[in-house]
Amino acid sequence: MPTVAGDYRQRAEDFQVEEQFDFTPEGQGEHLWLWLEKRGSTTPDLARLLARAVDIPVRDVGFSGLKDRDAVTRQWFSLALPGREPPPGWKAGLAERHVECLEAVRHPRKLKRGVHRANRFRLRIQGEAIASSATRERWDRLVADGVPNYFGPQRFGPAGRNLHRARQLLARGWRKRQDPQGLLLSTARSYLFNAVLSARVADGSWCVPQPGDVLNLDGTASRFACETIDQQLLARAQAGDLHPTGPLWGKGRLESLADVAGRETAIATGFAELADGLIQAGVRQDRRPLRLRLADASWEAADDAVWLSFSLPRGAFATSVLRELFQHPSLI
Repeated sequence: MPTVAGDYRQRAEDFQVEEQFDFTPEGQGEHLWLWLEKRGSTTPDLARLLARAVDIPVRDVGFSGLKDRDAVTRQWFSLALPGREPPPGWKAGLAERHVECLEAVRHPRKLKRGVHRANRFRLRIQGEAIASSATRERWDRLVADGVPNYFGPQRFGPAGRNLHRARQLLARGWRKRQDPQGLLLSTARSYLFNAVLSARVADGSWCVPQPGDVLNLDGTASRFACETIDQQLLARAQAGDLHPTGPLWGKGRLESLADVAGRETAIATGFAELADGLIQAGVRQDRRPLRLRLADASWEAADDAVWLSFSLPRGAFATSVLRELFQHPSLI
């Protein structure tokens, strides 16, 4: 782990995020898609603001991903407006909330959750870390080899409050009305995944396939279990084509085999209140890569700061990259 301290996100402009898609709106249809830049608002807050601005139910507002509040973020929203345009002056309330509409295009369908391909980050880094040659060396190594794919601290809430709430709710028995968006279920699964990943990081196997691993094909949802590991699989993993995965806990058969399955089960047993609660809640087993690769990465020095730019797959956390570069209280 790094030994030097660094600073980031001292203001919203220091943390910029832009969603990346594999498609563009068609230019006609019942839904008005808006490419919005926001700061100081959460994505659900902005969805509610848009619904009020154009007088539609919030369920008729679509978005793909949840974006940080304390950042400058750009993402698409969709509004169900068949046969009509937004009312006059509808953008006034957006400007008051530091939201700018950069583009408005029609499309036949509502924007669904989780359909963006990746997020593009541009982050301003300051402090002792940027003066250390070791930081640049670590950056080059991360770009070449990848980073542990931890769920970031924001998943667990301020001071870990979401995890505390998840423990309480799962102990009582999960009910949708108490967790309508499934946030606390996600928090519990993330904690168990991070525990498995930490164990693999500790012994250096987080990016090296082991007998019984479930391997993910880079950039896809494809995966397969391997009882034995040969030199070809090791070479593909070293090249970044394959990644070991860890469990997103839930009901159903654990996909891993042999010692890997035993190790994952032992870790889950150590947090039985979370693992058993997830099974009782009916969440299905899934997998997540243990390694995260940075795409189109760059390091740009600028006076007393460094700008880091990179793209990460949907669901990955930029803070998991930063924690490998420098120390900061929010990255613990």
